[in-house]
Amino acid sequence: MSTQHTRSAATDAPSGVDKPEGPISAAILAAGTGAFTLGLLTTLAEASESVADALRWSTAVGPLSGKTSLAVIVWLVVWAALHLALRRKTYETGRALTIAVVLIGLGVVGTFPTFFELFAP
Repeated sequence: MSTQHTRSAATDAPSGVDKPEGPISAAILAAGTGAFTLGLLTTLAEASESVADALRWSTAVGPLSGKTSLAVIVWLVVWAALHLALRRKTYETGRALTIAVVLIGLGVVGTFPTFFELFAP
């Protein structure tokens, strides 16, 4: 009787062997963090003229240029850091998805004028 493992064509890994889910979780968590960052920066720019001025990287676009650029930078940095930290771990993707959904929800709320205008001076 053979103890040979069959290989999956999609992953080229022996069937029945779990692959670490850390890289998937890292991508999910980074997306949530990027969305949250955009909402936070939108609210902070409304609350403080100095923050809005600091985020005005392009005069044609205004503070939106800094908000979106920083959100993308945060997303990429967090993704890289989490990928390195979780790449060989079996981090639960369900937990990562729950955290990301909460972060995305908070980020979306932060971009609604009815919310961020509450913080206008």
